[in-house]
Amino acid sequence: MDISTKKIKNNSIFEKIFKLSAHKTDVKTEIVAGITTFMTMAYILIVNPDILSATGMDKGGVFTATALSAALATMLMAFLANLPFALAPGMGLNAFFAFSVVIGMGYSWQFALTAILIEGIIFILLTLFNVREAIINGMPMVIKNAVSVGIGLFIAFIGFQNSGIIVDNPATLVALGNVKSPGVLLAIAGIILTGYLLVKNVKGALLIGMLGTTALGMILGITNLPSGVVSVPPSIAPVAMKFDFSKIFTLDMLVVVFTFLFVDLFDTIGTLVGVSAKADLLDEEGRVPNAKQALLADAIGTTAGAMMGTSTVTTYVESASGVAEGGRTGLTAFTTGVLFLISMVFAPILTSVPAQATAPVLILVGLFMMSPILKIKFDDFTEAIPAFLTIILMPLTYSIAEGIVFGIISYVLLKTLSGKYKEVHPMMYIIAVLFLIKHVI
Repeated sequence: MDISTKKIKNNSIFEKIFKLSAHKTDVKTEIVAGITTFMTMAYILIVNPDILSATGMDKGGVFTATALSAALATMLMAFLANLPFALAPGMGLNAFFAFSVVIGMGYSWQFALTAILIEGIIFILLTLFNVREAIINGMPMVIKNAVSVGIGLFIAFIGFQNSGIIVDNPATLVALGNVKSPGVLLAIAGIILTGYLLVKNVKGALLIGMLGTTALGMILGITNLPSGVVSVPPSIAPVAMKFDFSKIFTLDMLVVVFTFLFVDLFDTIGTLVGVSAKADLLDEEGRVPNAKQALLADAIGTTAGAMMGTSTVTTYVESASGVAEGGRTGLTAFTTGVLFLISMVFAPILTSVPAQATAPVLILVGLFMMSPILKIKFDDFTEAIPAFLTIILMPLTYSIAEGIVFGIISYVLLKTLSGKYKEVHPMMYIIAVLFLIKHVI
């Protein structure tokens, strides 16, 4: 970098807002990272409306609500916490919303949105009173490192599934897909292309690999060309502010709100800790910088999302793809947020990127997330066993939260039974008891 370029960078508005030099990054790196994060999570613009529309919600309204809530929450993360994390309505939580609360329990989608609103308000209060931050700070370092590794396996598993390389199997639960199918071959080609770019240390390798795979798919006729260039965003009027407070004091509402709270709380904490560990953002005591502000962005995003007409907004594990591209500040998140706004108009183009193009990125990011495993003391079984359970159960249960549950419970029990109870933060005893109550009683 020459002197004039460095001077421009250091005096830019982005430098003043996001402190790029202090984080050893620059505008170009952050923007590329933000684009990469968006591309790996843009699928939510298609998937979330599909899932929630099963409840009778207006699909177009949910599409716009998804984009708006993601943009708002991600920009809050950028400006409040200056962290490279993106947010959007969470997978799993939207399925619980649609298939458990509405279709399974028989409640209206307005009832479910009310539960999301209550959850968001409770989260805001818990954040303001530092309860969520205390949980993060109380987590032992071994669990934090294990969370990063577990998320890596989880992300890679999602990538293998999305591409068709791994498929469902009634006998063995999962199996190798049809490697002769065009889609799987395209995904494999994407892995090789992106891997080659990484070997050659090409800047923006993940993004270039994703776009290259998309282009290859279109050339070969495997993926479809965009149906248009721009479109008018559908109105959120059919789904916005549609609450049902008539059953707010029922036991079912309590159960539904608690479930949303539990999953969102530990999915978010797991993502913040795991991705921060990989990005070397944790301080000497293993704390996430600006954790309170990050959690507040998440809580406000959930509350605003419910008002707009979508399910719980949470911090996305796909943020790891942007971190892998060098994203270290809120400029990465800001870029992703802007792209979510743009997506409402340019949806035909931005949603034309196929799963076979994003899957290679998720799989290779899974590799990047593995490095904290080197920090785990495998010769100390009071740490090795909880770490292993945390790592292995995230992909096997398809839940970051459940991996954390088994990791913390086993950590507390093994440390206590072996006489090392002084190594356990008091907050972890409280959390372990709550986990046991939820799963046993």
